[in-house]
Amino acid sequence: MERIYLDHAATSPTHRDVVERMVPFMTEVFGNPSSIHFFGRQSRQAIDEARAVVANSIGAKETEIIFTSGGTEADNFALAGTAMANRNKGNHIITTSIEHHAVLHTCHYLERQGFDVTYLPVDEQGNVSLDDVKAALRDETILVSIMFGNNEVGVLQPIKAIGELVKDHQAYFHTDAVQAYGLVPIDVNDYHIDLLSVSAHKINGPKGVGFLYARETVKLSPRLYGGEQERKRRAGTENVAGIVGLAKAVEIAQQTMSEKQMMYRELKETMLSVFDESGISYFVNGNQNACLPHILNVAFPGTNVESMLVNLDLAGIAASSGSACTAGSVDPSHVLVAMLGKESERIRSSIRFSFGLGNTVEQVKKAAYETVQIVRRLTNR
Repeated sequence: MERIYLDHAATSPTHRDVVERMVPFMTEVFGNPSSIHFFGRQSRQAIDEARAVVANSIGAKETEIIFTSGGTEADNFALAGTAMANRNKGNHIITTSIEHHAVLHTCHYLERQGFDVTYLPVDEQGNVSLDDVKAALRDETILVSIMFGNNEVGVLQPIKAIGELVKDHQAYFHTDAVQAYGLVPIDVNDYHIDLLSVSAHKINGPKGVGFLYARETVKLSPRLYGGEQERKRRAGTENVAGIVGLAKAVEIAQQTMSEKQMMYRELKETMLSVFDESGISYFVNGNQNACLPHILNVAFPGTNVESMLVNLDLAGIAASSGSACTAGSVDPSHVLVAMLGKESERIRSSIRFSFGLGNTVEQVKKAAYETVQIVRRLTNR
């Protein structure tokens, strides 16, 4: 049986060129970057070169890039690090109800520490209102954290407009760009972004590495204590092989961005055209006029998530019910609940397909036809 992987928003396969780039840093170039001898200097040079690649990809300075263990740590560091370091200026944070749990759970932690958090609603299409952001801003607001593109439904938020709104306020502006980075051009200065989170394994890089961009004017309190790595902001011996792999993945992503955008839109249209031709009932969740090209979240009335995923897996198709970080949970997607309300039938019948490296039109057609058969079987139609 051919197995078709359509869950790239959860994780993506590591690009062969990335693996090839990493291997020497696990065998030959193994020195601790903090060591002053030749072996250490080799590793330090590799990190410096990687930092330059990453910084250039978003229009940042090299000194503004902090390598992390991934998107979760970057989000945690951005929120908790900023909140704790700027508590003297205020205790109010603004975020949205559809953020990744790496942001939401950090906000819950900060609430227990005495911070006041406003969770902005979204409309049925998953859009945050600029007026709501403006109305929520207070004199004591120190941080606004709104994701660039949603990991479950793919909706892109008006990040540039929000940046314009916040730029003259004391609050820092953070965006979780884990899903959008590599597929959407991002310039932190043009967008007035102060903090930005990225994870390597979403862009065909290795797991366990990412970065936080922090504008040089941002005051951050370290969340890890130990050595003085990353300009005293993030203790711990750097993951040299991972960082080198991240940089290679960034290079590839930047070079192939336009090509991938077109390809993933074609794959999305291919799947939807099969659904249309079959006559099955379905709804696409999220604003399709402002969305990431690789994510397609579809509700199939009369089905339920668990049955759909089991049947898809038996047919050799890997898809998701939303965030991989809540896999195994029977709770409905917090993103769809925020968009549609907890009584909506769609929150119990929605599947996320996400496209990426290695997917072909033929694969997606096959997966779509299999999905149609499963829907018909489950709904007796």
